[in-house]
Amino acid sequence: MYRLATVFITLGLLSAVQSVGADAPQDDPAELAKREYEQVMTLTPDIDNGRRVYLTCAVCHGPEGWGTPDSAYPQIAGQWREVTIKQLADIRARHRDNPLMYPFSLTRILGGPQNLADVAAYVAALPMTTGNGVGPGVDLELGARLYAEHCADCHGERGEGKPAKPTPAIAAQHFPYLMGQFDAIRSGRRKNANPEMIEQIAGFSPRDQAAVLDYTSRLRPAPEKLAAENWLNPDFPNYVRETMGVPPLPPPPVAPPMPAPFPIAPMPSSVPE
Repeated sequence: MYRLATVFITLGLLSAVQSVGADAPQDDPAELAKREYEQVMTLTPDIDNGRRVYLTCAVCHGPEGWGTPDSAYPQIAGQWREVTIKQLADIRARHRDNPLMYPFSLTRILGGPQNLADVAAYVAALPMTTGNGVGPGVDLELGARLYAEHCADCHGERGEGKPAKPTPAIAAQHFPYLMGQFDAIRSGRRKNANPEMIEQIAGFSPRDQAAVLDYTSRLRPAPEKLAAENWLNPDFPNYVRETMGVPPLPPPPVAPPMPAPFPIAPMPSSVPE
């Protein structure tokens, strides 16, 4: 059932991409996103409908919302609903450039404001994993100092985020994803970044960046936000967890060891002894 639903969602995305002009915002992207955010925040979420809407999100983020440690998709489980709503509104208003996610965010795929309210509440209720991708762990003392000086005021001492701003929770986020977003914010590619953060990270060296984000990826969420060991989302019991229902390719066969070279007899001397 879920495999077929995934296929239909993908076919719908292809159609949406081909006719994206109909959904393209004509107003200022930041203002358009702000208006939708404010509208969605007035709505009462329906968690049960959020579960149905989340099937669209599960295609990439997985049924549990844990994303992938290689940074292709972030962990979104447990994220504040205010943050999820803002990012969805920003992406579909083109205030945040995310070509991979943009088709999924379109109204014809994800739905209108009520669906945003519903799916954001569903995502916020998903338990998190601490099996996220982390960095090399070689500069954590520097990372802890930089985090306390530059990040804790907005993101919280334990990376728990602050929904009132809204500032995302970043504890247990995949290290490569954090690295990619840091680069996008500093370069200006992520247009919806907080100006305060742009200023905070302007002087970071590559070592500083890797250290603070490695430290951040190792911050642990509060125990009540964590999934039990071996937990799988019971709302999707038949979901095929490999992307598009296709298992990953098997690893290449290990090459056999090279045979030892044959001994070479010494050449006879041409000079008689």
